[in-house]
Amino acid sequence: MTCPHVPDLPPAVTPDQPKGCADCLAIGEHNWAHLRICLSCGHVACCDSSPRRHATAHFHASEHPVMQSFEPGEDWRWCYVDSRIV
Repeated sequence: MTCPHVPDLPPAVTPDQPKGCADCLAIGEHNWAHLRICLSCGHVACCDSSPRRHATAHFHASEHPVMQSFEPGEDWRWCYVDSRIV
């Protein structure tokens, strides 16, 4: 199952912060639940179960539609525009 945004994604992205949520780390925070990576630019951010919800904030600021789990062993993707797993 996919969405119309997946074909527009680059073939690969490099994580901008492989050790955690880039936005949390920038403010000295280390309290995130799970990590997501933006498949448009590689921005690593925390999920909505985290206090700061930086992944959703990144979508609203950038309009990059698809994030993927950045957790070991997970490869599912979420499209914010279509509100579904893709």
